[in-house]
Amino acid sequence: MSDGNAQVRGLSLRRPDLWSVGAAVIAALVLVPILAVGWLAVNPTENIWPHLMATVLPRYLTTTLILMAGTGALAAVVGTGTAWLVAMHDFPGRRVLAWALLMPLAIPAYVGAYALVDFLDYAGPVQTALRAAFGWRSAADYAFPDIRSLPAAILVIGLSLYPYVYLLARAAFSEQSGAGFEVARALGAGPWARFARVGLPLARPAIAAGTAVVMMEAVNDFGVVDFFGVQTLTTGIFSVWLSGGNAGGAAQIACVILLLVAALIALERASRRRRRFWQAPRAQRPVTRTRLRGRTAVAAAAACAAPVLLGFVFPVSVMGWHAVVAADGWLAPGLAAAVWNTVAVAGVAALVTVGLALFMVYGVRMTGRTLPRLLLPVTTVGYAAPGAVLGLGVLIPLAALDNRVADGILALTGRDPGLLLTGSMAALVYAYTVRFFAIGQGAADAALGRIPPALPMAARSLGRGPLGTLRAVHLPLMRGSVAMALLLVFVDAVKELPATLLLRPFGFDTLATRVHDQASLERLAQAAPAALVITAVGLVAVLLLARADAAR
Repeated sequence: MSDGNAQVRGLSLRRPDLWSVGAAVIAALVLVPILAVGWLAVNPTENIWPHLMATVLPRYLTTTLILMAGTGALAAVVGTGTAWLVAMHDFPGRRVLAWALLMPLAIPAYVGAYALVDFLDYAGPVQTALRAAFGWRSAADYAFPDIRSLPAAILVIGLSLYPYVYLLARAAFSEQSGAGFEVARALGAGPWARFARVGLPLARPAIAAGTAVVMMEAVNDFGVVDFFGVQTLTTGIFSVWLSGGNAGGAAQIACVILLLVAALIALERASRRRRRFWQAPRAQRPVTRTRLRGRTAVAAAAACAAPVLLGFVFPVSVMGWHAVVAADGWLAPGLAAAVWNTVAVAGVAALVTVGLALFMVYGVRMTGRTLPRLLLPVTTVGYAAPGAVLGLGVLIPLAALDNRVADGILALTGRDPGLLLTGSMAALVYAYTVRFFAIGQGAADAALGRIPPALPMAARSLGRGPLGTLRAVHLPLMRGSVAMALLLVFVDAVKELPATLLLRPFGFDTLATRVHDQASLERLAQAAPAALVITAVGLVAVLLLARADAAR
């Protein structure tokens, strides 16, 4: 009898529970778009891979690699240099610049591209003033750099994304022990030697991680490269699919992007495989910032202010000028609808993303089962996939599901309902959820990890179940982290352009697509109000991020 009971208990232990089933469903939802792209690439309706290899793919790949390398190098130099100055030195304006250096994150890179072209293009104020000053009649009378070019795209994207490197590098520099720098100084090492031989090697993992994120975001970019006429793998997806009508060829290009991202992640991890980096315990002496004076202090302040001026103040000023000069743009038809659509789809996506992430992370902590724990890292894969890839991967399975549902309803009722999911808000919410699930998961995991185990154990001992404990104990204590995760997902969804362009319903504009559409028609005055609204939303998130970072 006892053996039979043991067998029954063994079977019950192997029976799937709510958390395991939920984790499997969430992981499947995240992986479906990636798997759909792979399946479509292997089984295209018309295989144009040989044609792609012989014509456009080498050019797309070369340009993308140059864009990634250039953007990563620029962001690494700017982010690491400013982080070193802010973390290790004291100079006038350091406190303000420490959080102001995060402000370019509030502006999508494509807004910076529109501002740069408007300011420096042939009809812009710079070239107009030069022609007036020197009496030049046309562009043939003088030489001026081509603004719509790959180097300009690298500059714009790098200045927009360097805060990823800055934030991680500054934290790494601040956490280092002051004893190491004092020993280096006693041995005669100057400022540059202390940076190169002590600070930089210890901060290398953080810098590499931030640079990898920047390079992945560069691959994801569509607004800048499309506006500048730079042909990358991402623009290739749009060209092959929307212009050429070949979804299989677009999926094959998307797989090349996924391989690039996977190779980038593998290289970043391989660079740290044989190294071990240990941070000094907090009980040891912290770093004492070196006070700079005179010209050195002015140079440090100018070096930190330059990225803020170029990456934030300049594009906001250009857009603000257009929004003031052409104030009727605020009342233009479609702007209010774009605001409402953006708030609705980004808000729903934030709630769904953070809710599912909280469910999954809490389930992993509540159950001792292996399946949820193994599936948890899988759900972060969407963040590494560019928006254009996810747009393609979401649309294909949703269209197949829509057709089957429509056929079933037609067979049962005799009425064709049309497509219910494809080209709807549901497709956008799904894409945003997959793309930004890692943000919600990371915030939920960090927040739950800070709660003392004794509190939920006490609630369980008083008869609360898992969901009751989550509602009564965990959620009140992690309210701030959940709110921050909701805000970050909301802001990223507001700025997302490639997936939105591919998946939006007909006649459905968000702020991002409105800015892109108006700027593509050279109507920057009409694009400026929507761009400023996006910037204001992003600025709220950046300020809260700076406040949370300062409180640590």
